[in-house]
Amino acid sequence: MYRLIIFLLSVCLLSAPVWAADEGIDGVRIGDLARLVTVKDTALVGYGVVTGLAGTGDSPRNAATMQSVRNMLLRFGVNVDADKLRARNSAAVMITTTLPPYSQPGDKLDVNVTSIGDARSLLGGTLMLTPLAMADRDIYAMAQGPLSVGGLSYDLIGNLIQKNHPTAAHIPGGATVNRLLDTQILDSSGIALYKLLEPNFETANRIVDSLSVVLGSGHAKARDAARVEIFVPENKRSDVVRFLTLVEKTEVVPNTPSRVVVNERTGTVVSGGNVVISPITVTHGNLNVAISTEFMVSQPLFIGNEIIRSDLSNVSTQVVPQTTVEVTEQDPVSVSLPQGAKVAELVGALNKVKATSRDIITILQGIKRAGALHAELVIQ
Repeated sequence: MYRLIIFLLSVCLLSAPVWAADEGIDGVRIGDLARLVTVKDTALVGYGVVTGLAGTGDSPRNAATMQSVRNMLLRFGVNVDADKLRARNSAAVMITTTLPPYSQPGDKLDVNVTSIGDARSLLGGTLMLTPLAMADRDIYAMAQGPLSVGGLSYDLIGNLIQKNHPTAAHIPGGATVNRLLDTQILDSSGIALYKLLEPNFETANRIVDSLSVVLGSGHAKARDAARVEIFVPENKRSDVVRFLTLVEKTEVVPNTPSRVVVNERTGTVVSGGNVVISPITVTHGNLNVAISTEFMVSQPLFIGNEIIRSDLSNVSTQVVPQTTVEVTEQDPVSVSLPQGAKVAELVGALNKVKATSRDIITILQGIKRAGALHAELVIQ
């Protein structure tokens, strides 16, 4: 019996994934590495009218605004010709928001409101009841409420004071979901399809291996570098939430791609710890050339009150440029790196010789062109 227990423990240890032990990296939850393909945000958009503006709305030249106001009044039994309206206190706007997955009727959504006419400001306005629809024109929410404008604009006699963008506004909780968004978790075969946020063949394979230990073999299959299929047994489909919770909390060490990101505007260099540089010697120096020009004025020579001259027609004031060129060359800096050196070691060595951030970026670009930087170089 004692030998049987030792044998079973040995089998469990051999079958368990050893990514974290091999690489010394903490595991990451599958729920943080991938998402269900069917679970996604949905964009909603609508067209509406804002009223209550203090003369800062659309001008009568905006026929769409006048027509929208007329249509709105018709719903209340007021029939007015559009060409007779002077609704400068109203403005035509577009409303956008995002419908999260699993949204239920009655949920509140924040909405953004932007002017599409020539309104000067939406400050103090109120959005009239506006339907919000998806791309298929199905209405999923209704928006209405007072606008919160983070800017201002005042002008008088040609003097203008403006802060931020007064033609864009926000309504916290301004939309109410009125239709259930049906999110299908499993397909007809009982498969939940997960999409990796960073597609990678090795990461997908590690997810399958880890789930095979937790769920048993045959429950997970990598379709490609970006998608992993999770088969939910029939006896677990009645409680699929608990089953997928077990899937998403399983930890895996992802295969981080070798990548170096540099920002030339700020001089920032961000590199993964696994980026390797081949044996290379870097020599870098700066050559500064300064060219300055001074303009001297040459006047005719005076002795007392008389001009020394031979011919008055050739006497004039002249501007004579004097140019000075100065060249300063700094001593070159040499840094040698051994086999298997990392980018962090290169940056540390360059910092010791007081190389600037922009010098480091230039050196990294040269190493990449030389074929010694074994990583993707991303320049922002």
